[in-house]
Amino acid sequence: METTRNGQAKEEAAAARDGSICGYESLDRLLCDSLSPQVFQEVSRLLIGLNCGRILEAVPLADSAKALSSECNFDVQAFRFTADKELLREPRVVRVGIIQNSIVLPTTASFVDQKRAIHQKVKPMIDAAGASGVNILCLQEAWMMPFAFCTREKRWCEFAEPVDEESTRFLQDLAKKYNMVIVNPILERDVNHGETIWNTAVIIGNHGSIIGKHRKNHIPRVGDFNESTYYMEGNTGHPVFETAFGKIAVNICYGRHHPLNWLAFGLNGAEIVFNPSATVGELSEPMWPIEARNAAIANSYFVGSINRVGTETFPNPFTSGDGKPQHIDFGHFYGSSHFSAPDASCTPSLSRHRDGLLISDMDLNLCRQLKDKWGFRMTSRYNLYADLLAQYLKPDFEPQVISDPLLHKKSS
Repeated sequence: METTRNGQAKEEAAAARDGSICGYESLDRLLCDSLSPQVFQEVSRLLIGLNCGRILEAVPLADSAKALSSECNFDVQAFRFTADKELLREPRVVRVGIIQNSIVLPTTASFVDQKRAIHQKVKPMIDAAGASGVNILCLQEAWMMPFAFCTREKRWCEFAEPVDEESTRFLQDLAKKYNMVIVNPILERDVNHGETIWNTAVIIGNHGSIIGKHRKNHIPRVGDFNESTYYMEGNTGHPVFETAFGKIAVNICYGRHHPLNWLAFGLNGAEIVFNPSATVGELSEPMWPIEARNAAIANSYFVGSINRVGTETFPNPFTSGDGKPQHIDFGHFYGSSHFSAPDASCTPSLSRHRDGLLISDMDLNLCRQLKDKWGFRMTSRYNLYADLLAQYLKPDFEPQVISDPLLHKKSS
């Protein structure tokens, strides 16, 4: 028995050296180098959890996927979330993939060439997902362009596309080829409503049709994230898309900081929620391993967290009203994409610096099993929350604060 535990610990330590523990890349390198296998296993249990009481399993990769990874210089990793065996339901296993990538050309190159180069870079990664049998794939936020919203320059609006145009058509062909649902986060131009621009995720079905779209609910105004210069809060609510492989939703980027946003997708029945993002180390990296994992636990669904990679520089220096000197880059997009499960387990993360494809098998039965175990829905007091929120929205709202009468007693 002790030999088995030692072997599992060694396998986990080796796996962690290839990735990072749910965003803690520097920490897990230190742990691997300094701790015994037994101690590392216990620390790992606390950091990434156990899936149904067991260490998360690695999944063998298809030779063709490994060949593409080597040829095109991107990382590929695969893991398996299991669920307990049930008597009345068969397992509902779906294979899910997420892609993180850097841009290709300098931001001074022509916009046509920049977009085409990104398409060409991402295609082998999608091919690797297809060769691996991925059923649902999600790309990163605004994957078809540099994340130029820090500049506040309007010329970047030229990257915006109608929902059914270039990038969607590119992915529709791949969705049909691989029988794969693809979540396509783009900068959308709404031609029918005055050329308005939105930050949008287009859901492409496994037969290549457009199932629907969701627009980003929460828009940041933090430091360099001046996105409301380009688009405002979305108007599509919290839709859940029923696909051939499960019910999915998309909580775009900044929405991950809003617990009620996560909650709403869960109330609508999501089994997998993707969080395509573009965020930099100085601003959010300590939060990254926590928020999505907490959402998966609290809402009893799986979460796929995707962040782009690299440092993107722009031709004209800009400032952001924060007192810092003008600069030409946003900061480092730290990647670290990962999956979180409703039982508090999570995969190792992809690299902070390298393009990558992360694949996970998920038994969706785990969602209901964790609802039954913890009873979060049953024990929630939505009527109390609804009453408080209704009062909060009124102009004459007063917080429910009960003060110690001695605090305000006048001294005699």
